[in-house]
Amino acid sequence: MLSVSMSETSGILASDTERLTQAERRDRSERELLEATIRVVSENGVSAATFDMIGREAGFSRGLITQRFGSKDGLIRALIDHLHSWQGEALDRERVADMDGLSALCAFVDLHCQTLEGQDEAKAYFMLLSAAVADQLDFRSAFADSHAIERVLIRAMIERGQADGGIRADVDADAQALLTGCALLGLRMQCLIDPATQIAPVRDELLASLRARLAPASREADQ
Repeated sequence: MLSVSMSETSGILASDTERLTQAERRDRSERELLEATIRVVSENGVSAATFDMIGREAGFSRGLITQRFGSKDGLIRALIDHLHSWQGEALDRERVADMDGLSALCAFVDLHCQTLEGQDEAKAYFMLLSAAVADQLDFRSAFADSHAIERVLIRAMIERGQADGGIRADVDADAQALLTGCALLGLRMQCLIDPATQIAPVRDELLASLRARLAPASREADQ
């Protein structure tokens, strides 16, 4: 969930639509329904995200949402998968997989912080998460699965750093992954509560803290 809005890639001409295969038309309609869900949630709140409202926003019938996703739980799970793909594309653009472990972790944190300003995708995700927890909604488990994926992703960066010598070998990679994820989650919630929160100084302190705590003493002395 990171650096480029999905809405920037959604424009397709009518003539192009006519040339799409059935599978391509299905994929396009699903993407447009998911993007409509993001807009509705980020602009009007979770309670406004009814199938009727989403259908109107996307220019499709309510029945198409049921046909594509089956239920609200199915829609939310598809949306989460969509956002993970979006995040993966952002990480690929920054070539994070080619970085050493500590640099990759810091790039991940930095890219996450970039989404805190003006990105409907990340805003909608955390608004839905908050509602799922507060109202004990059925799709809470979808967010638990999502956060487990993020935890594994962060842990892999830490373990890569331990393998390349940039992160201390005695660091508990799983615990640090959870701690980093919780810090980012808390920062997002703070921004939802107070949109005027200054992100840059918090990001800088978080990155400095990660480098200071994770880098071996010899590396820290050189920085």
